[in-house]
Amino acid sequence: MKRGTVWRRASGPVAALATLVLIGSGTVGTPQASAAAAGCQVTYTVSSQWPGGFGAGVTITNLGDPVTSWRLTWSFDAGQTVTQLWNGSYTQSGGQVAVTNVSYNGSIPTGGSTSFGFNGAATGSNPAPTTFTLNGTTCTGGVTPTTPPPTTPPPTTPPPTTPPPTTPPPGTRLPCDLYAAGNTPCVAAHSTTRALYAAYTGNLYQVRRASDNTTRTITPLTAGGVANAAAQDTFCANTTCLITIIYDQSGRGNHLTQAPPGGFPGPAPGGYDNLANATAAPTTLNGQKAYGVFVAPGTGYRNNTTNGIAKGDQPEGMYAILDGTHYNGGCCFDYGNAETNSRDNGNGTMEAIYFGNNKVWGYGAGNGPWIMADLENGLFSGVNQKYNANDPSISHRYLTAIIKGEPNHWAIRGGNAQSGSLSTFYNGARPNVAGYNPMKKEGAIILGIGGDNSHGAAGTFYEGVMTAGYPTDATENAVQANIVAAGYR
Repeated sequence: MKRGTVWRRASGPVAALATLVLIGSGTVGTPQASAAAAGCQVTYTVSSQWPGGFGAGVTITNLGDPVTSWRLTWSFDAGQTVTQLWNGSYTQSGGQVAVTNVSYNGSIPTGGSTSFGFNGAATGSNPAPTTFTLNGTTCTGGVTPTTPPPTTPPPTTPPPTTPPPTTPPPGTRLPCDLYAAGNTPCVAAHSTTRALYAAYTGNLYQVRRASDNTTRTITPLTAGGVANAAAQDTFCANTTCLITIIYDQSGRGNHLTQAPPGGFPGPAPGGYDNLANATAAPTTLNGQKAYGVFVAPGTGYRNNTTNGIAKGDQPEGMYAILDGTHYNGGCCFDYGNAETNSRDNGNGTMEAIYFGNNKVWGYGAGNGPWIMADLENGLFSGVNQKYNANDPSISHRYLTAIIKGEPNHWAIRGGNAQSGSLSTFYNGARPNVAGYNPMKKEGAIILGIGGDNSHGAAGTFYEGVMTAGYPTDATENAVQANIVAAGYR
C-alpha cells in the first residue's frame, strides 16, 4: 500500500462543488446551471493508493454567480476508471468522466464550495487530470461574464438573497458532515439517538407496539437534532415496544432490520433473532431524552443487500458509540462489515467493531472489555492472533470505538465519548495469520451479532457509521469532538 497526495488546481467559468466518493458506472441526468458570471477552481487530491486502485477527493469552489445545479467533467488519460463515488452521480465513457450534483448539493453560492469523493481503479500510472469543466466552461480561476451588463438602471426591488451553502459551517457539522469533508463519506449511518448530518430530518428508527402491532417512525426533533423520544413514549404508553428498523441516514438505503437465520438460527420465529426492547436503554443528549439499542443475548440486526459498503480489500472506516459497562464474553457484539449469506465464509470475510471480554480468539491487556476487530475466525487486538499488550481494557460509560482498514493496514482507536480525545491502540499491518491479506470483505452490515449469526453477546449501541475510504486520524478526531459535544449522559 502506498499513500500519497496528488493535486491540481484549475479555475474557470462556472461555480463548482464536488464530494466524489464513488466512481463507477451509473446513469445520471445533466442539469444545467444558469449564471450571469461564471468562474470556478477545482482541487483534485489523491488521498490513498494501493495495488490496482486509489481514492481521491474533488473540491469545487464557485468564483462566479450562484448556481443551482452543476456538472463537472474531466478526462483520465491513463485508463483509470471510477468504481465508487459519493456526494454526486457519475457516468464514464472511455476516459471521459462526468459528475453531476445530487438532490441536496446542487446549489453553490458565490464563494461557496463543496466536495465529492470516489474510489478508482488504475492498472499502471495514475496521473491527475489536467483540465476540469464546469457546466460547459473550463475552470481557469477567473470570472467571465456570460451576459452583457445591463444598460438600464437596476430594479428597485432587492435581488434574491444568496442561498445557504450546502455544506454546513464547521461549527455545526455532525459526524457524517465531517467524514464527507475528509473525503471519506458515510455510506451507512445508524442512530436511534440523533441525526448524524446537520441537515438530516428523516427517519431515525421505527418501533412496533405489542398492543396492536402498529408501528411508528421516530425522527429528529429538528434538522440535525436529537430523536423525538416523546413521540415514542406517547406511542408506547401502557404497552411494550420493539425497535423494528434502524434507518440508514446516508441515503443509500442500508437500513438494519431483524437478523435472519444463518450459521446459527435465532430464537425468534423462523430462526430470526430477537428485536431490541425500545425503552431498555434510555439516555440523554445535552439534557434531551433519547433511547439506545439494548442488545440482550439473542438480539440482532442485519442487512445482507447493501449499497456502497466496502468489498474485497477496499478501504473503509467505522465508529460506534457503545455502553462500555454493558458487555459479556459471548460471541459477538459487533457493528460493521460481514458476510452477505449470514455464514462463516472464512478468514478475512468480515471487518467489524467488536466490544466485550471474549478471550477465545484474542484479547488485550487486563481483563477486558476490549475494542477489537472481528475479521472472521478471529477477534484481533493487534497484529498477533491472540494477545496484544497495547490494546487496553476500556469501559467508559459512553465509549467511542473505531476500526478502519485498507490494503495490509488497519487500526484500532477508542476513547471516552463524554470527554477527551481518542487514543490509538493499534496501527499497522494486517494480522500475521494466513487469510487476512488481502481481505475478502463481503459488504453486509451487522449489529449485535457475529457474521454467522452467533447471537450470544450483550451490549448497547447508540450510534455508528461506516465510510467509503480510510479516514484520517484528523477526521476521526473531529468526529470525536462532536460526539463529546453531543453531551451523552
